[in-house]
Amino acid sequence: MIIYFDENMPKHLALGFQTIQFPEGIKTGQDINVQFLPERFEYGSKDIDWIPLVGKEGSCVITQDIKISRRKDELELYRKNNVGMFFLKGPSKKKGLSIWQMNQALSKNWTEICRIAIEEKRPFGYIFSLNGKMIKLK
Repeated sequence: MIIYFDENMPKHLALGFQTIQFPEGIKTGQDINVQFLPERFEYGSKDIDWIPLVGKEGSCVITQDIKISRRKDELELYRKNNVGMFFLKGPSKKKGLSIWQMNQALSKNWTEICRIAIEEKRPFGYIFSLNGKMIKLK
């Protein structure tokens, strides 16, 4: 199972989580591979091109692009292709998270992200933030 960090997430954050997840996955039996989406698909690839492929893999995506959860056409694309989505939300519309805040939010929620990615039927969407818990989208 692959959890992709999309291109609006820092590449080194994806690499760090893969470095931690790989040996932990061996210990726990969680076969989770963390990858940076642009390393599999080119930077700037259109959603319509890569989303169906991610869906066929049965993979999930972590993104900061909260607007996707509000755009009916993009949300429908994720749902139609059975992609699991995790939306990392910043403190406000104008202010995003620093790399350390992203790391903290992901670390706080990583166990739950992995559980949902492995156990929950796709499609699904969850929003989470630095100070909050996972909120399932309808």
